[in-house]
Amino acid sequence: MLRSYFWLFFCVSLWGSNFVFGSILVQEFPPLLLAAFRLIVTTVFLLGYAYFTHRFVKITMQEVKLLLLLGLVGTLFNQVAFFNGLKLTDATTAALILSLTPITTAFLASIFLREALTRKMILGSLVAVIGVFFVVGKGGGIELNAGVFFIFLAMLTFSCSIIIVRKLSDRLDPFTITVYATATGSIMLIPVAFLSEPITGASHPLWAWLLLIASAIVMQGICALIWNGQLKKVGAGKASIFLNLQPFAAMVSGFFLLGTQVTVSQLIGSTLIIGGVIMATIQVGNLKSGRISKAS
Repeated sequence: MLRSYFWLFFCVSLWGSNFVFGSILVQEFPPLLLAAFRLIVTTVFLLGYAYFTHRFVKITMQEVKLLLLLGLVGTLFNQVAFFNGLKLTDATTAALILSLTPITTAFLASIFLREALTRKMILGSLVAVIGVFFVVGKGGGIELNAGVFFIFLAMLTFSCSIIIVRKLSDRLDPFTITVYATATGSIMLIPVAFLSEPITGASHPLWAWLLLIASAIVMQGICALIWNGQLKKVGAGKASIFLNLQPFAAMVSGFFLLGTQVTVSQLIGSTLIIGGVIMATIQVGNLKSGRISKAS
């Protein structure tokens, strides 16, 4: 189980640093077009890998329905809601709302997947959420507006996508889920992106394209494969708790890549986030045997 936790930590660390790379790329590309371009690169990479390794498999009509639902909810609705939300509200408010993802996912998993929702998971999630407030909060409060609604919708759709992936993992292997779900999401998102943000004649520097391609392959392709692979082993509820680490990873990446200052409150918040994740996912087993087991 510790190995699964390591890989989940690896994924959210890269996804957290993706906020830094995304903030750089969004200066060069319109938001939805950026999402579409990255999805195209990821889809080509995954389909190419599946073709050369002969990993394509036949899927049933029930699996097709779940994949279509995953593409609709987890890609189209999520991306449209997220980028529209960022246009109407600030990044701090968005981060605070998105920090509700682990708790929301845990509750959905207890309802639809019958996964155990323990007091330890709830307490650990709450501690981590408090830590997120320290890392990204500035005491300004959250003003209810259309942007808050869109970001909340983005959070909810992402939680739902985790549940759908976990449901699919009972039928398909993680690689197949990732490939087909990414391709399905591309088919749905790309037309919306190109219609809402038509391509102009503006050229983009080579470094921006290289960063876009690299981040798409690593963070949307490889990390998605790893995440979906560990989701079945750990469970949707516990895996989602690791998402609280993204603000911490973004803070560290911003410090090393952009020289962003780290405050005392952010260090306190980071400690709470890490402590909350540990509290919610890991407990020391029998002290005599020295084993470490997952929380029950």
